[in-house]
Amino acid sequence: MEQNVYNLQYNVAQLLKESIGSLRDIEVESAGLNLDGIQSGMIRGKVKLMRTDRSILAQARLKSSVVMECSRCMKELVCPLTINLEEEYFPTINILNGRPIAPPDEPGVFTMDENHVLDLTEAVRQYLLLALPMKPLCRVDCAGLCPACGQDLNKRSCGCPAVQPDPRWAKLAQLASARGADK
Repeated sequence: MEQNVYNLQYNVAQLLKESIGSLRDIEVESAGLNLDGIQSGMIRGKVKLMRTDRSILAQARLKSSVVMECSRCMKELVCPLTINLEEEYFPTINILNGRPIAPPDEPGVFTMDENHVLDLTEAVRQYLLLALPMKPLCRVDCAGLCPACGQDLNKRSCGCPAVQPDPRWAKLAQLASARGADK
């Protein structure tokens, strides 16, 4: 049974009452998330929820995007992000008798709230953060900015002299050129 959800929260009370292996397929379309100061775009994709013997296993393939700056030329660019999420969510209240259940004693465990709502928001946020590129580029061959005058070298070259090597490496450069001459 496929359902559409317009946020990242889903009430799994009925699924918890079903037998192990029962599934729910959910088509997700959600507003973006704040990724530590970077706002993601709409989050879209599919989530599969499966009843296990002790929890609900959430598996998702979701897509979003973020606006970042190219690490070489500082132009704004849109970076597409795709995540494959797989996390286990543990109930905190027994669905049959209403008594509290202690979650597993493991670091980073995701739980459902007392109303059996499984909230994917934090897991999706963490996965999107991990998917962010370390050095985003507007294109693979981006020439960047001139370190002397700041000219965008993708548009045109500048008249600045070639950057001189760091004088602290001069002795090493001499050694390397002497070795090259010996061969």
